[in-house]
Amino acid sequence: MTRRPGEGTVLALACAGSFVVILDATIVSVALPAIRFGLGFSSGALAWVVNAYTLAFAGFLLLGGRLCDEFGVRRMFVLGMSLFTVARLAAGLAGSPETLLVARTVQGFGGALLMPVTLSLLTTMFTEPARRARALGTWSAVGAAGAAAGPVIGGLLTQWAGWRWVFFVSVPIGVVAVLAAGAVLPLRDRSRPRGRLDVVGAVLSTAGLVGVVYAVMRSSADGWVLPMVGGLVLLGVFLVHQHRWANEPLVALGIFRLRSVSSGNVVIFLLGLGFLASPILLSLYLQDVHGYSPLQAGLAYLPVGVAMFAGARTAGGLSVRLGPRRATALYCAIGAAGFAGVAALTGAHASYVVSVLLPGMVFGFGTAAAFTPITVAATSGVPERQNGLAAGLLNTVRQTSGAIGLAALTALAAAVTAAWQTGSPRDEALVHGYTAAFLASAACLAAAAVVAAVTMPGLSSRPRGRAGGPGRGTRGSPPGSPLDDR
Repeated sequence: MTRRPGEGTVLALACAGSFVVILDATIVSVALPAIRFGLGFSSGALAWVVNAYTLAFAGFLLLGGRLCDEFGVRRMFVLGMSLFTVARLAAGLAGSPETLLVARTVQGFGGALLMPVTLSLLTTMFTEPARRARALGTWSAVGAAGAAAGPVIGGLLTQWAGWRWVFFVSVPIGVVAVLAAGAVLPLRDRSRPRGRLDVVGAVLSTAGLVGVVYAVMRSSADGWVLPMVGGLVLLGVFLVHQHRWANEPLVALGIFRLRSVSSGNVVIFLLGLGFLASPILLSLYLQDVHGYSPLQAGLAYLPVGVAMFAGARTAGGLSVRLGPRRATALYCAIGAAGFAGVAALTGAHASYVVSVLLPGMVFGFGTAAAFTPITVAATSGVPERQNGLAAGLLNTVRQTSGAIGLAALTALAAAVTAAWQTGSPRDEALVHGYTAAFLASAACLAAAAVVAAVTMPGLSSRPRGRAGGPGRGTRGSPPGSPLDDR
């Protein structure tokens, strides 16, 4: 197939956007103690340096995906990356806790606009299955590199240059990416009619997601029940609004009639539950049980990150040869085996190589590789005008599952540790707690492998069912598209 002009630049822009957004998820956490000392945060307010970003990011992802479809990839990439970059600069210059929290909220909103665009760019530019799989593999690998590099870069910058450089470090990337996007990305096709934005749906979905994610983050303390109930009620009203009342819904619910989309989102939810908390869990295990410093813990996770990069980078070819179903099931099974190995080999006197390095590289390789075939499945058969929606859905599910997984697994580890503390030494009790958390991660990955094997499309599956067309809750798909399989 003839190489399209600009494919390399488009891939570089998509990877740059993914890298800075995912890097932020891990780089800031290492600098939190220094931020507390530098700006005078209280212990209770310090967590909001992370939470403010997470809430805005998770809450606005669906809206970001729809805006990408309506206004085009160029405008939304430039807007999202500009907001993200300016907010990071403002965070680095912040002189008070309030200023930093506002900047982090704006940064989360910018990330929510940017992340769906990075995926939509690839699904629209790379239409041939093998090239798309390779591009998504590269995109996933760069994201894995950002997640793994965050603790290391954050620790080094905080120790040698100060916490403000944790925010400044990605500003040059953002500036270059904005200039390049403005020069090379195409404008939206003006011949295509622009729909009306579902403002009510945007408010309901954003408020509902914020309520649920906030409740999950507060699950270990009092006061989480009301936000959870409120968030679930708002999400329920949102679904009714999309199905019955919205003329041009924010989410065309018929998209879930595509087997590839619905199964891909279920599998990535299970994968996110078990995997996305692993950098923090392993870091806490190494610090609590083995006495590592934060920087040492970050460096110790680096080989796992290298395995993640390798898995994601090589996943594209195998995803094409095996198909999304078998590739996802295989990779999730490898991830489950790695987590089971960590759980079986942890101990106060266990060596780093045996208990973390080897099994960690196994689960890092498998889980990072699984994102590529899942993304291929969850974005296949979707018409171009709904690529942003598919990307926004996938990222929303992944972000929400990560927040739930982190809260649930840390709560499980704490509960098991507390149960063992009465009759066991502290280190032994901690080991039992982390073992339970890693076993739960293994169970989530095993469940993801089973669900993938049973529900995801195979090598030659074609999208089935009407996902669009006229009718309530299914508006917005062009006649004859894969979402209107009549």
